[in-house]
Amino acid sequence: MSTMQIRTLLFALLAVLIAGCSTPTTLDAQWVNPEFAGKHPIRNVMVMAAVRDATIRRLTEDRMTAALTAAGVKAVQSYRFIPAEGPVSEDALRRAVGEAGVNFAMVSRVINVSTQVNVSPGMVMGPAWGPGWGWGAGWGGGWGGFAGYYNAIPPTVTTTQNVHVDTRAFETKNAAVVWSAATTTSTGYNTTQELVDHFVQLIVATMAKDGVI
Repeated sequence: MSTMQIRTLLFALLAVLIAGCSTPTTLDAQWVNPEFAGKHPIRNVMVMAAVRDATIRRLTEDRMTAALTAAGVKAVQSYRFIPAEGPVSEDALRRAVGEAGVNFAMVSRVINVSTQVNVSPGMVMGPAWGPGWGWGAGWGGGWGGFAGYYNAIPPTVTTTQNVHVDTRAFETKNAAVVWSAATTTSTGYNTTQELVDHFVQLIVATMAKDGVI
Protein backbone atom coordinates (compact mmCIF):
# COMPACT_ATOMS: atom_id res chain seq x y z
CA MET A 1 0.00 0.00 0.00
CA SER A 2 1.42 3.39 -1.02
CA THR A 3 1.88 6.34 1.35
CA MET A 4 -0.95 8.17 -0.40
CA GLN A 5 -3.35 5.24 0.10
CA ILE A 6 -2.42 4.95 3.78
CA ARG A 7 -3.07 8.66 4.31
CA THR A 8 -6.41 8.40 2.53
CA LEU A 9 -7.43 5.42 4.67
CA LEU A 10 -6.44 7.17 7.91
CA PHE A 11 -8.39 10.26 6.90
CA ALA A 12 -11.50 8.16 6.20
CA LEU A 13 -11.19 6.30 9.51
CA LEU A 14 -10.82 9.59 11.39
CA ALA A 15 -14.00 10.92 9.79
CA VAL A 16 -15.90 7.78 10.86
CA LEU A 17 -14.60 8.03 14.42
CA ILE A 18 -15.59 11.67 14.71
CA ALA A 19 -19.08 10.89 13.42
CA GLY A 20 -19.43 7.94 15.81
CA CYS A 21 -18.35 9.97 18.85
CA SER A 22 -20.70 12.85 18.19
CA THR A 23 -23.41 13.48 20.78
CA PRO A 24 -26.82 13.85 19.10
CA THR A 25 -28.48 15.75 21.98
CA THR A 26 -26.89 18.29 24.30
CA LEU A 27 -28.31 19.99 27.38
CA ASP A 28 -28.23 23.76 26.88
CA ALA A 29 -29.89 24.86 30.13
CA GLN A 30 -32.02 23.51 32.95
CA TRP A 31 -34.04 24.87 35.88
CA VAL A 32 -35.57 23.31 38.97
CA ASN A 33 -38.32 24.94 41.04
CA PRO A 34 -36.70 25.44 44.48
CA GLU A 35 -39.87 24.17 46.15
CA PHE A 36 -39.48 20.80 44.46
CA ALA A 37 -35.71 20.39 44.08
CA GLY A 38 -34.46 17.14 45.60
CA LYS A 39 -37.92 16.10 46.83
CA HIS A 40 -38.79 13.60 44.05
CA PRO A 41 -42.30 15.02 43.64
CA ILE A 42 -43.11 13.52 40.23
CA ARG A 43 -44.49 10.03 40.84
CA ASN A 44 -47.15 10.01 38.11
CA VAL A 45 -47.09 12.01 34.91
CA MET A 46 -48.65 12.31 31.47
CA VAL A 47 -46.03 12.60 28.73
CA MET A 48 -46.79 14.95 25.84
CA ALA A 49 -44.75 15.51 22.67
CA ALA A 50 -45.99 18.64 20.91
CA VAL A 51 -44.72 17.88 17.40
CA ARG A 52 -46.48 17.91 14.04
CA ASP A 53 -45.40 14.44 12.92
CA ALA A 54 -47.78 11.87 14.41
CA THR A 55 -45.27 9.02 14.21
CA ILE A 56 -42.53 10.97 15.97
CA ARG A 57 -45.04 12.09 18.59
CA ARG A 58 -46.03 8.52 19.42
CA LEU A 59 -42.45 7.27 19.28
CA THR A 60 -41.26 10.01 21.64
CA GLU A 61 -44.11 9.50 24.09
CA ASP A 62 -43.62 5.72 24.08
CA ARG A 63 -39.87 5.99 24.69
CA MET A 64 -40.27 8.67 27.39
CA THR A 65 -42.99 6.69 29.14
CA ALA A 66 -40.83 3.55 29.14
CA ALA A 67 -37.79 5.42 30.49
CA LEU A 68 -39.77 7.12 33.26
CA THR A 69 -41.43 3.84 34.22
CA ALA A 70 -38.00 2.22 34.49
CA ALA A 71 -37.02 5.08 36.81
CA GLY A 72 -39.96 4.30 39.12
CA VAL A 73 -42.43 6.89 37.82
CA LYS A 74 -45.96 5.98 36.70
CA ALA A 75 -46.16 7.51 33.23
CA VAL A 76 -48.77 7.48 30.46
CA GLN A 77 -48.77 8.73 26.88
CA SER A 78 -50.96 11.70 25.99
CA TYR A 79 -52.03 10.15 22.66
CA ARG A 80 -54.08 7.62 24.63
CA PHE A 81 -56.28 10.49 25.79
CA ILE A 82 -55.70 13.05 23.01
CA PRO A 83 -55.55 11.04 19.78
CA ALA A 84 -56.11 14.06 17.53
CA GLU A 85 -53.09 15.84 16.03
CA GLY A 86 -52.47 19.57 16.04
CA PRO A 87 -53.26 22.29 18.61
CA VAL A 88 -55.26 21.26 21.69
CA SER A 89 -57.53 23.51 23.73
CA GLU A 90 -56.91 24.03 27.44
CA ASP A 91 -60.24 22.36 28.25
CA ALA A 92 -59.19 19.27 26.27
CA LEU A 93 -55.88 19.18 28.12
CA ARG A 94 -57.59 19.42 31.49
CA ARG A 95 -59.99 16.61 30.57
CA ALA A 96 -57.10 14.42 29.41
CA VAL A 97 -55.14 15.01 32.60
CA GLY A 98 -58.24 14.20 34.65
CA GLU A 99 -58.90 11.00 32.72
CA ALA A 100 -55.27 9.95 33.10
CA GLY A 101 -55.42 10.54 36.85
CA VAL A 102 -51.98 12.17 37.05
CA ASN A 103 -50.65 15.03 39.16
CA PHE A 104 -48.04 16.17 36.63
CA ALA A 105 -47.76 16.71 32.89
CA MET A 106 -44.49 16.86 30.97
CA VAL A 107 -44.51 18.64 27.61
CA SER A 108 -41.69 18.60 25.06
CA ARG A 109 -42.08 20.97 22.13
CA VAL A 110 -39.87 22.10 19.27
CA ILE A 111 -39.20 25.82 19.55
CA ASN A 112 -36.77 26.26 16.65
CA VAL A 113 -34.90 24.44 13.90
CA SER A 114 -31.60 25.82 12.65
CA THR A 115 -29.29 24.65 9.85
CA GLN A 116 -25.54 24.31 10.27
CA VAL A 117 -23.10 23.88 7.37
CA ASN A 118 -20.02 21.82 8.28
CA VAL A 119 -16.87 21.89 6.15
CA SER A 120 -14.05 19.43 6.80
CA PRO A 121 -10.73 20.41 5.19
CA GLY A 122 -9.32 18.29 2.41
CA MET A 123 -5.81 16.85 2.15
CA VAL A 124 -2.98 17.46 -0.31
CA MET A 125 -0.54 14.59 -0.78
CA GLY A 126 2.83 16.26 -0.94
CA PRO A 127 3.66 19.68 -2.44
CA ALA A 128 1.11 21.03 -4.85
CA TRP A 129 3.74 22.08 -7.42
CA GLY A 130 7.10 20.34 -7.67
CA PRO A 131 10.30 21.62 -9.31
CA GLY A 132 10.23 21.92 -13.08
CA TRP A 133 6.95 23.82 -13.44
CA GLY A 134 8.44 27.28 -13.97
CA TRP A 135 8.55 29.00 -17.34
CA GLY A 136 11.01 27.32 -19.66
CA ALA A 137 11.82 24.60 -17.13
CA GLY A 138 9.97 21.85 -19.01
CA TRP A 139 8.12 19.00 -17.36
CA GLY A 140 11.05 17.37 -15.58
CA GLY A 141 10.65 16.70 -11.86
CA GLY A 142 7.36 18.51 -11.72
CA TRP A 143 5.44 15.26 -12.15
CA GLY A 144 5.90 14.43 -8.45
CA GLY A 145 4.15 17.62 -7.44
CA PHE A 146 1.51 17.15 -10.11
CA ALA A 147 0.64 13.69 -8.77
CA GLY A 148 0.21 15.14 -5.27
CA TYR A 149 -2.02 17.91 -6.61
CA TYR A 150 -4.07 15.50 -8.74
CA ASN A 151 -4.66 13.09 -5.82
CA ALA A 152 -5.58 15.74 -3.25
CA ILE A 153 -8.76 15.02 -1.24
CA PRO A 154 -11.29 17.87 -1.62
CA PRO A 155 -13.10 19.34 1.40
CA THR A 156 -16.29 17.63 2.53
CA VAL A 157 -19.40 19.76 3.04
CA THR A 158 -22.32 18.43 5.09
CA THR A 159 -25.49 20.07 6.37
CA THR A 160 -26.84 19.40 9.86
CA GLN A 161 -30.22 20.41 11.21
CA ASN A 162 -30.29 21.38 14.87
CA VAL A 163 -33.64 20.85 16.57
CA HIS A 164 -34.09 22.98 19.68
CA VAL A 165 -36.57 21.53 22.17
CA ASP A 166 -38.05 22.98 25.34
CA THR A 167 -39.25 20.42 27.92
CA ARG A 168 -41.26 21.39 30.98
CA ALA A 169 -42.92 19.48 33.81
CA PHE A 170 -46.08 21.08 35.21
CA GLU A 171 -48.03 20.43 38.38
CA THR A 172 -51.55 19.87 37.06
CA LYS A 173 -53.53 21.44 39.91
CA ASN A 174 -52.12 24.94 39.40
CA ALA A 175 -49.95 24.67 36.25
CA ALA A 176 -46.81 25.51 38.26
CA VAL A 177 -43.58 24.63 36.46
CA VAL A 178 -41.61 22.08 38.46
CA TRP A 179 -38.69 21.52 36.10
CA SER A 180 -37.57 22.66 32.67
CA ALA A 181 -34.74 22.04 30.22
CA ALA A 182 -33.56 23.34 26.86
CA THR A 183 -31.86 20.87 24.55
CA THR A 184 -30.40 20.80 21.05
CA THR A 185 -30.51 17.66 18.90
CA SER A 186 -28.31 17.45 15.80
CA THR A 187 -29.83 15.34 13.03
CA GLY A 188 -26.61 14.36 11.32
CA TYR A 189 -25.68 10.71 11.41
CA ASN A 190 -28.32 9.00 13.54
CA THR A 191 -31.70 7.47 12.75
CA THR A 192 -34.88 9.07 14.10
CA GLN A 193 -35.26 6.29 16.67
CA GLU A 194 -31.67 6.76 17.87
CA LEU A 195 -32.18 10.52 18.17
CA VAL A 196 -35.38 10.07 20.18
CA ASP A 197 -33.76 7.50 22.46
CA HIS A 198 -30.78 9.72 23.20
CA PHE A 199 -33.04 12.71 23.85
CA VAL A 200 -35.20 10.68 26.24
CA GLN A 201 -32.21 9.25 28.10
CA LEU A 202 -30.73 12.72 28.60
CA ILE A 203 -34.02 14.19 29.85
CA VAL A 204 -34.76 11.38 32.32
CA ALA A 205 -31.16 11.27 33.60
CA THR A 206 -31.18 15.04 34.17
CA MET A 207 -34.52 14.92 35.99
CA ALA A 208 -33.21 12.16 38.23
CA LYS A 209 -30.01 14.12 38.91
CA ASP A 210 -32.07 17.19 39.83
CA GLY A 211 -34.14 15.11 42.23
CA VAL A 212 -37.59 15.66 40.71
CA ILE A 213 -38.10 11.96 39.91
